[in-house]
Amino acid sequence: MPLETRVYQKEHSLSFFKLLKSSLQDIYASRFLARQLTVRDIKAQYRQSYFGFLWAFVMPLTTAFVWIFLNGTGTIKLSDTGVPYPVYAFSGTLIWSIITGAINAPLTSTKSAKGIMSKINFPKEALIVSGIYKVLFDSSLKIVLLLVFVFVYGVGFHWSMLLFPLAIIGLILFGVTLGLFITPLGMLYNDVAKMISMGLKLVMYITPVVYAMPKTGMMNTMMSNNPLTALILTTRDTVLGTASGFTMPYVWVMLACLPLCFLGLVFYRMSIPVIVERA
Repeated sequence: MPLETRVYQKEHSLSFFKLLKSSLQDIYASRFLARQLTVRDIKAQYRQSYFGFLWAFVMPLTTAFVWIFLNGTGTIKLSDTGVPYPVYAFSGTLIWSIITGAINAPLTSTKSAKGIMSKINFPKEALIVSGIYKVLFDSSLKIVLLLVFVFVYGVGFHWSMLLFPLAIIGLILFGVTLGLFITPLGMLYNDVAKMISMGLKLVMYITPVVYAMPKTGMMNTMMSNNPLTALILTTRDTVLGTASGFTMPYVWVMLACLPLCFLGLVFYRMSIPVIVERA
């Protein structure tokens, strides 16, 4: 079988749609490579860990239990959530962990492959797909535990649960879209990853993750204008069978994500080879 000959040359004019088409084609063509990278990274992550996959539950469980303890002991007084608070808190922290994992996925996957990118020519989009696979894997483990919470605390089955997987895909789309724009800067400056981590921790407190949105006041205004509020509340509604009234804002956020995701793919495709070459 003859080897493919590919000629690289500097282009003076770049077409957005050509770059997008090439990016989407490489995403499809690199499915096998993305799976191999995912399996490698997951095995490396848990190979020398005594607790193994249990670490996937630690962060959302720890955050939820802290708030459950504070609320249960009366240390802080939270508004009524309409459902058992442990379910409300854990569902919120789980959803939040999926969003933050999706935001960090492109940067984490690209950084982990920095050594081989300078030595082997392969579609860099495989790293994005690999990051999404890892987020889906971690999310599936957490969702199983969430379902245990839902039934143990008597919330029970709701038909809206059938929409929960679609809502999760929406969360991942939102997170990866942001991650595509952050990754090139994160590859250049290590401070970016630290700033994103710190910023997300602050944003969590103006998002109804572990407490209900106030009826009035400045916090109500801040949460209402926070796009993450629609993502958190609508996804939680599908699990708990509640109605927060943020379905349409959720739809608008998703519609805005689609063109931004395409723009992010083109930005990633153009910038990462240049950054790797300079590094």
